Amino acid sequence: MANEIKPQFLKFFVPIIDSLKDLGGSGTPSEVIDLAIDKLSISEKEQQATIKNGESRVRNQAQWARLYLVKGGYISSSQRGIWTLTKKGQEDKFSEEMAMKIIREQRKAYRLSKLNKKPKLNQQKEDVEDQPELFTETNLLEVLRSLPPDGFEKICQRLLRESGFQEVKVTGKSNDGGIDGYGILEINPFVSFNVLFQSKRYKGAVSASQVRDFRGAMQGRADKGIIITTGSFTSEAKKEARRDGAPPIELVDGEKLVEMFEKLQLGVIPKIIYQVDEDFFKEYF
Repeated sequence: MANEIKPQFLKFFVPIIDSLKDLGGSGTPSEVIDLAIDKLSISEKEQQATIKNGESRVRNQAQWARLYLVKGGYISSSQRGIWTLTKKGQEDKFSEEMAMKIIREQRKAYRLSKLNKKPKLNQQKEDVEDQPELFTETNLLEVLRSLPPDGFEKICQRLLRESGFQEVKVTGKSNDGGIDGYGILEINPFVSFNVLFQSKRYKGAVSASQVRDFRGAMQGRADKGIIITTGSFTSEAKKEARRDGAPPIELVDGEKLVEMFEKLQLGVIPKIIYQVDEDFFKEYF
C-alpha cells in the first residue's frame, strides 16, 4: 500500500495513547492534547492555524485521532468529558501501522454503509476541515463569534455576573492595554479579589506573548486576570498563564465557554433527546 494516502491526523494517534499513559490512563481533552502537542514539538505558530470554522487545526486533528481510537477500542467512548484508555489501550504497544489499520477498517465500513444505503450517526465526511463531534443545530460558538466586539464584551460581562462576580463593568476603552472590563469576586464576607478580564472574539489560538501583554496591563491593578476567547490557547500560553512567581491568569477557551453557557442555561434552551436502547430489545428478536 505504498500509494496509500495517510491523513494529517495520523501523527496524533501514538502521542495521544502515550499521553494518556503518562497521565495515568485518563485525562481531560485539553490535558491530553496539550501533552500530545508537546510530544510532537508543534510550534506555537502551527497551533495558531485554524480551519474554516475557526477551530485550531492541530486540535481538530487530535480530535479526529481520538474519534478513530474510540472506534478501534483503544479509548472509551464519551461524547464530552474525560478521555480514558480501555484495557486494550493500556496493554497494547501502539504503533502508526496499528493506526492505519483502524483507518482502513473504518474507511471500509463507511464504504459498505454507503452501498447498503443505511444512514448511520458515524457517517461523517473524512475531512479534517470538519468537526468530529457535529451538532445539527446552530453552533453556539459560531453565534458568539458572529457578535460585534462590544456585544461580545457585554455577553462576557453577563456571564461573569451570572457566575457570581459583582460590580462587573466593561471599560469600553480601546487604549486600556487590552483590559476590557473588571469586577469583584467575593469568596466569603472577609475575602474578595479584584479581577480584570479580556474578551477575545477570536478564531485562532491566543499566544504566550498575548498572555504576557495582558499580565503587564493588569500589573498593580488587580489580584487576578481572566482571558475569555472563542478560540483556543497555545500550550505555551497555558504555561505562561500558570508561570510561577507571576500573577495568575485564568484561561477560558471556546470549549469551556460553551460549557459555561450550557451549565448556566444562558442563551440556550435545553432539550430532552431520547435514544433507542438496542440492548433492551435484543431478547425480543
